[in-house]
Amino acid sequence: MLENRISEPSKRMNGDAKATTTIIVGAGQAGAEVAFSLRQLKYEGRIVVIGDEPVLPYRRPPLSKAYLQGEIERDALLIRQPGMYEKFDVECLTALRVEAVDRPAKRVSLSDGTVMRYTHLVLATGGRVRKLGSPVDDFSNVHYIRTLADIDRLQPDLVAGKRLLVVGGGFIGLEAAAVAAKRGLDVTVVEMAERLLQRVVAPELSAFYEAAHARRGVTIHTGAGVSHWEGDDVVRRVDLSDGSSVGVDLVVVGIGVLPETALAESIGLEVDNGIVANEISQTSDPAILAVGDCANHANVFLGRSARLESVPAAQEQGRTAARTILGDPEPHAAVPWFWSDQFDLKLQMAGLTTDYDDAVLRGRPEDEAFGVFYLKDGVLISGHMVNRPKDFGQTRKLIATRQAMDPAKLSDESCPLPDAALPE
Repeated sequence: MLENRISEPSKRMNGDAKATTTIIVGAGQAGAEVAFSLRQLKYEGRIVVIGDEPVLPYRRPPLSKAYLQGEIERDALLIRQPGMYEKFDVECLTALRVEAVDRPAKRVSLSDGTVMRYTHLVLATGGRVRKLGSPVDDFSNVHYIRTLADIDRLQPDLVAGKRLLVVGGGFIGLEAAAVAAKRGLDVTVVEMAERLLQRVVAPELSAFYEAAHARRGVTIHTGAGVSHWEGDDVVRRVDLSDGSSVGVDLVVVGIGVLPETALAESIGLEVDNGIVANEISQTSDPAILAVGDCANHANVFLGRSARLESVPAAQEQGRTAARTILGDPEPHAAVPWFWSDQFDLKLQMAGLTTDYDDAVLRGRPEDEAFGVFYLKDGVLISGHMVNRPKDFGQTRKLIATRQAMDPAKLSDESCPLPDAALPE
């Protein structure tokens, strides 16, 4: 049994300002952003980042894109190179878990027996993949995509000629399908919803991506699920609910992510589709903040809370948390934005499409460079651009100013996007 011990501040800590300690639980994009934002804002206290993976904080989006494709090396995934942690005096403890938090005493207990005191605690615990469970997960050729270890396990199996079944027609599933198709695998995607990306894009974009994948050799089954898995130690074949059967050599499951809230729940914080955080990142305990994929974060621009699984949101919330810790809070009020790379198609998305009443198409999907604009009561609330980076930048600005738009001009490519705005 490991000896229980107290971790004290380092020798550099002297004086009231330097006696403070911020502990960040979670070594991902959000956690790293909090740490380095604190230093950039002249925080003088101790900063400790704790991650349960045996690696320094790294970027997750390339896992299902460039890293899975083999286009970049592991070091290129790192958010900061090792020397930067020493330069900015950020302690990063890897391969450790926070087992318990004593809120009254402001202490955390780690899996190696260490006990650490904190002034502020930041929960950046991220998310975990939604799994199919047993018996499916017991097959050795079933893969999930979330961590570097997941991709290192999957990558050697992406061999030309193999038959890949992708369960889930969301962004992760489609990105993995695109990489596999480019590597010469025979790829089938199964999506239970009636169309791809149904929760997040308009029907025009769903139809475009289904056609684009089909043109590049991917077989798509929508409105269908797996009704039977056949195999011994590995999956050999599946029967689908639409009556078809598919031979299988390996499986990738991409059916969504759940916020990692177990630690927050264990210490009595408010949890509702994530750890509930206000517009300055504080949880129901003001000394504890929550950022990133695990946080249901109040957004002043949206006028409501939202759990946003995106790098920009993680970064923006991380900077918000850092300012709060320093006693100079600035409410989180950013327009959410996201992206997805599939084949040579870059999809850039700004705003949320949960409550639109009109969708306007600009350009021709068959040209593989177009946009879809989402309006609510005539106001632009979201825009999705395929291979149109200039339009995307302009769209973000129009959304941020809550601009009312003329749909006819919006659909007219001869009309510059800013000119489609209605006069105030």
